[in-house]
Amino acid sequence: MRFVVSALFLCVLFVHADAYDPLDPNGNVTIKWDIVSWTADGYVAAVTMNNFQMYRHIMSPGWTLGWTWAKREVIWSMNGAQTTEQGDCSKFKGNVPHCCKKTPTVVDLLPGVPYNQQFTNCCKGGVLPAWGQDPQAAVSAFQVSVGLAGTTNKTVKLPKNFTLLGPGPGYTCGPAKVVPSTTFLTPDRRRKTQALMTWNVTCTYSQFLARKNPNCCVSFSSFYNETITPCPTCSCGCQNKNNCVKEGSKVLKMKGLNTPRKDNAPLLQCTHHMCPVRVHWHVKLNYKDYWRVKVSITNFNYRMNYTVWSLVVQHPNLNNVTQVFSFDYKPLVPYESINDTGMFYGMKFYNDLLMEAGPLGNVQSEVLLRKDRDTFTFKQGWAFPRKVYFNGDECMLPPPDTYPFLPNSAHQCLFSILASIAAMVFLLVTLW
Repeated sequence: MRFVVSALFLCVLFVHADAYDPLDPNGNVTIKWDIVSWTADGYVAAVTMNNFQMYRHIMSPGWTLGWTWAKREVIWSMNGAQTTEQGDCSKFKGNVPHCCKKTPTVVDLLPGVPYNQQFTNCCKGGVLPAWGQDPQAAVSAFQVSVGLAGTTNKTVKLPKNFTLLGPGPGYTCGPAKVVPSTTFLTPDRRRKTQALMTWNVTCTYSQFLARKNPNCCVSFSSFYNETITPCPTCSCGCQNKNNCVKEGSKVLKMKGLNTPRKDNAPLLQCTHHMCPVRVHWHVKLNYKDYWRVKVSITNFNYRMNYTVWSLVVQHPNLNNVTQVFSFDYKPLVPYESINDTGMFYGMKFYNDLLMEAGPLGNVQSEVLLRKDRDTFTFKQGWAFPRKVYFNGDECMLPPPDTYPFLPNSAHQCLFSILASIAAMVFLLVTLW
């Protein structure tokens, strides 16, 4: 019995650990339902989705939200979003609902829809930037009119089994919980109104649930060593090796090469690492009080461009960033006593778009850092990052023993080996 309890405890611990991000411990997507009015057979609710993650976006083709109704509810109408299927509404005469499915699936509307179909913060194609990068854009909302439901706070049954795709798997949503009603300000900001009832749903992300293999890898180089440390072989798995595109292939001249597929299947350029994205960290220059790094991001996927991208790097010297030349930069300090993590992202209308694989499929910048005399060194790979995340997913780093090393340390190592051999030869000669 004690063994079973321990196993269950470890299982629960493991499940919770999957959705915990040490660099963004409070990051989540919160879905809030505010009932704003009662109807003859139900209610009208404003549903707001906030991406409270610091550096993880929901990219195109956008979010997909699903749930299970507690009773036999139907959706009479929607503004700012739509369900992907209507379901069986044959029992309704005259006024037919928007959706009769027990488990509706909702998606955002595309930009440019007619004004009478819009709602505040809607119609972005489901794209939801991270809160840490653009808090004003990190919100999406729609309005839904629900029928065959409760018409009071006591008779309303909360939906259950919420699911969120962003755009693929990875998110796990908790149960809906009733919270204090939301208050709203009128346009003139002189009067407060209050929702009739409010409940929240919190969804957290786990890279382990999203995919089996990493989605990016990291390579290293430096001015003090000619060796380039590449991404590890098959860093992102080699399951696409047979379908990759070689340089000079006739496939590159085909029409529709860059058109995304509905299943988001990648079309990768043939590489030894087979990753959609590679991050390269080059230690470029060494000054008296500063040192300089060049960061390059390359896209190897012909079917994906990253309209909003972010790069998170963990390195002890990021507590003293002097200047970032071509990217925007924001320090991430989830723990007040530690300042070793920062987020790089593109400047609007300049390089915030990472194009598909090809000549334009890369962005780059340089970073100037001030040295800390107590900790700075080029020895033992100190100049290279500890962790790298691209668009919220951790990238595969090379093994530490392959990092570019200082020539001096190599000479010292070689001298030690030669000295040991000489000592052994001397000992053998002496004994002989």
